Amino acid sequence: MSFSLNSWSFGFFLMALTALAIIGKPCLAAYRPSPWALAHATFYGDESASETLGGACGYGNLFSNGYGTDTAALSTTLFNNGFACGTCYQIKCVQSKWCYPTVKFTTVTATNLCPPNWAEDSNNGGWCNPPRVHFDMSKPAFMKIAQWKAGIVPIMYRRVPCVTKGGLRFQFQGNGYWLLVYVMNVGGGGDIAKMWVKGSKTGWISMSHNWGASYQAFATLRGQSLSFKITSYTTKETIICWNVAPANWNLGLTYSTNVNFH
Repeated sequence: MSFSLNSWSFGFFLMALTALAIIGKPCLAAYRPSPWALAHATFYGDESASETLGGACGYGNLFSNGYGTDTAALSTTLFNNGFACGTCYQIKCVQSKWCYPTVKFTTVTATNLCPPNWAEDSNNGGWCNPPRVHFDMSKPAFMKIAQWKAGIVPIMYRRVPCVTKGGLRFQFQGNGYWLLVYVMNVGGGGDIAKMWVKGSKTGWISMSHNWGASYQAFATLRGQSLSFKITSYTTKETIICWNVAPANWNLGLTYSTNVNFH
């Protein structure tokens, strides 16, 4: 049995290869869970998790933006100057009478920074002081693994792939000469290392890391449709989201795509 490509199928074959080169190879670069490691966890806020809204990553309203109450603030050691925003962790309570023995683990997304408290000893109140690895969880997330009255419990944790619904989402802030973009709903490793923006009348413009999950470009891009190129911090995979926002895009709005990391 033989197989041959006519001119049409060969052209289609080349287009398919080009598309793969553009969007990357998510199956090959899929993020794998890390080994389990020991740390401690506390919680902040109350059962409503209202105090978790906002946060150092810049995700704003965690409920409307899809993060819910299964979130945590990371100590400086883990936060990595904001590059850990969006990363996902499995956490299980261990070696404490306050643990729920039937709960294997819960999964949280990093949405905030737990800052150092140098007025307190690192082993007595200054839980997030470097070099401690610590998770300050939302109270609803903490209550999934332990009784809240424990205050602090030893845990085992590991990085895991972020399982998301849908594609990347881009929220625009800034002004006519400065575009600030918050990237949300990031799958796979959950994190971002580099980002570029392309207007319909420009080439690719490198964006600098502002803070948390935000990237900025000092450029006049009004009246142009916008595309974004993003590299994962963990997997180094790069994907392109074409025509994310139309030419009449506006600040304060969020634009969704059907492209994501895995």
